[in-house]
Amino acid sequence: MGFDPSTLKFDSNGLIPCIAQAEDTGEVLMMAWMNADAVTMTLETGRVTYWSRSRQAFWIKGETSGHVQKLVDLRIDCDRDCLLAVVRQTGAACHTNRRVCFYTSVISGDETELMAPMTS
Repeated sequence: MGFDPSTLKFDSNGLIPCIAQAEDTGEVLMMAWMNADAVTMTLETGRVTYWSRSRQAFWIKGETSGHVQKLVDLRIDCDRDCLLAVVRQTGAACHTNRRVCFYTSVISGDETELMAPMTS
């Protein structure tokens, strides 16, 4: 019996948030959106595939940057309205060339940049 993506709770735009987490460190790398086809493609290929809302197109992580996300495990939260992709990340996860997208901290009302872009 296979997994049926239609059992997930997609929003009114047919999307579901997917958090990417590094398998080796447990770091939260990024959050992006998937539609049902992106979920299916990710499971079939093992390459994490998102739906780009700005481009209205599939986005296979690392296809142009080389910063690939290889799927280790796809987990569904208790409400079935959010996914967690446990991944093997190659290079930066963030389009700013940082290891993670969550590189800005707000403490006591002040923003602090926690990491600089990665160097080649």
